[in-house]
Amino acid sequence: MDKSGNWDDRGMTRTDGYLLDNRPTEAAEHFSAFAALFDPTTFRHLEALGVGSGWRCWEVGAGGTSVVSWLAKKVGPTGRVVATDTDPARLAPATRPHVRLLVHDLCGQEPPGDDFDLVHARLALVHVPDRERALRSMVKALRPGGRLLVEDADPALQPLLCPDEYGPEQQLANRLRQGFRRLLAERGTDLPCGRTLPRLLREAGLTRVQADAYFPLASPACAALESVTIRQIRDQLVTAGLATDQDIERHLANVTSGALDLTTAPMISAWGRKAVEAVEAGEDRGGGGTARPGGVSPAGGVGSPDVGSAGGVGSPGDVGSAVDVGSPGDVGSPGDVGSAGDVGSPGEFGSSRDVSSTET
Repeated sequence: MDKSGNWDDRGMTRTDGYLLDNRPTEAAEHFSAFAALFDPTTFRHLEALGVGSGWRCWEVGAGGTSVVSWLAKKVGPTGRVVATDTDPARLAPATRPHVRLLVHDLCGQEPPGDDFDLVHARLALVHVPDRERALRSMVKALRPGGRLLVEDADPALQPLLCPDEYGPEQQLANRLRQGFRRLLAERGTDLPCGRTLPRLLREAGLTRVQADAYFPLASPACAALESVTIRQIRDQLVTAGLATDQDIERHLANVTSGALDLTTAPMISAWGRKAVEAVEAGEDRGGGGTARPGGVSPAGGVGSPDVGSAGGVGSPGDVGSAVDVGSPGDVGSPGDVGSAGDVGSPGEFGSSRDVSSTET
C-alpha cells in the first residue's frame, strides 16, 4: 500500500484499500501464473529496446523475480539493475553483485538515480494516486536517450472472463468477474488505465512513443490466476452480496475442470525515449558491442531499436514486435500487436508498488 492507503494488487485484505491477500502461498501462485502469462511479452519488448551488456536499469515495483533476473543476466556484471518493491525480501533469489534491492515511494521520493538507460514498470501505475507525477519521476530517472517501458492492464477494454459466453458456467464466470471489477472500482482502481499510457508518455516529454496490447485465451496460466484470485476475494464478494459461497465453489470447480476458455483483460505496453541533444547523440556512438539507448552501433553491428547500423538490424526480437525502428516515420512492424492480446485486471496479476525508502 502506498502512503495514501491506495490498494496494491499484491496487497493484503484490509479495509484501507487492499484487496488481495499477500500470504506466501497465494503470492507465489500469483507471481508464477503472472510470469507465465506476461513475461514473454515483456521480454519481447525489452529485447526490442536493445537491453544489453552494461545497461543501467530500474525495475519499478518488481513483484516477482523473473524480470529482475532476466535484466540482470542481460546487462551482465558491467551493468546495474535497481529493483524497487514494497517488500524487496521477496526478490532475494534475484540478488547479484550488480543488483540493488530498494523499498521506494514512487510518488513521494526522488528516483534512485538519474542515469538509467531503461526504466520498466509493469502494473505499477494503475493504483498510483498521481500517475502523471509517477511518470515524471520515471522520466527524470532516464539518461538522455534512455527508454521507458510501461505496461498496465485495461479491464474496461475487455471486461469478460469468458468471451464465449455460451452456457451457465460461462455466465457465472463473467458475473463473478463483474463483481471483481466492482470491488476494484470501489478501491479507486482506474480501470481504463492502460489505454491512456501512450498519451501520458507523450505528455511526460517522451518521443517516438508507441504501444501495443496482448491478452491470452485458454491458457492454463489463466485458470491458475483465476483460481487464486477468486480464493483471495471470496469473502469480499460474499460480504458485498456479489456472490454466494455456493456460486464461488461452483465456479472454482468449473475452473479446475478445464472446461472454461478463460482470458484476462488486455495488457497495454507503451514505450518511448527521452529526448537527447545532438551532441549527446554523437557521444553515444560506440566502437562495438550493444549500442546504448539512442546510440548508433558500428556498421554491421546490432544496434538499439531506434537506430540500427548501416544495413543492420535492431536487437533480437525486432521481427514481429512493435519496435522503435527510427526509420522515417518511426513505425514498428506492420500490424504488430504482440500475440493475441494480454492482460488481466490489475488485481488479477499482482502488480507491485514502490513504498518507503530503506535499502535491503
